[in-house]
Amino acid sequence: MLGHIKSDIQAVFENDPAARNKFEVIFTYSGLHAIWAHRIAHAFFRRRWFALARIISQISRFFTGIEIHPGAKIGKRLFIDHGMGVVIGETCEIGDDVVIYQGVTLGGTGKEKGKRHPTIGNNVVIASGAKVLGSFKVGDNSNIGANSVVLREVTPNSTVVGIPGRIVKKDGKRVEDRLDHTQLPDPVIETFRHMQKEINELRAELEKIKQPVGSGGETGK
Repeated sequence: MLGHIKSDIQAVFENDPAARNKFEVIFTYSGLHAIWAHRIAHAFFRRRWFALARIISQISRFFTGIEIHPGAKIGKRLFIDHGMGVVIGETCEIGDDVVIYQGVTLGGTGKEKGKRHPTIGNNVVIASGAKVLGSFKVGDNSNIGANSVVLREVTPNSTVVGIPGRIVKKDGKRVEDRLDHTQLPDPVIETFRHMQKEINELRAELEKIKQPVGSGGETGK
């Protein structure tokens, strides 16, 4: 446990340039508090003290705004930055050196039994507001863009953006032109653009129909 505590603190310094000293990190980083509370809750969960494990989890959620089910398996040096609104499901598995930002959900897609939450590989970054839903794996060294909704497996060394999430970068090479995960496609705007295109096409068709009527002598016969 002491080894985990030291590595968790070190992960903060490695990922957050705002971290100044250990005293500040230990007493003010809610993501760190949530991880430590989870390690205690998970130990009780493994011993089948389910009620006590859930109580610890709920107390941690109240104070940190981060909900981690005590059944989730978390690796070394997880860093949860800010963390408000983060939800990690019961059968979720998280590898080593993972970074999670605020508003992330690692959840399921329904009432299925058994393994129903994602498995996150090593060295994965999940940006603010992203939702990873379902029982599949996000491969090592991958990045999930802000506000993305990931519903299928992500191969290692990939960058995923969009709703639904799609791979735009793989092994350092672009798969699509759009790569900036701060400029995700807006489905509402895309719908309006499609409607406007159809309106323009209908107008063009109407103009073709009207043209013989206003073309002079032939229509007057």
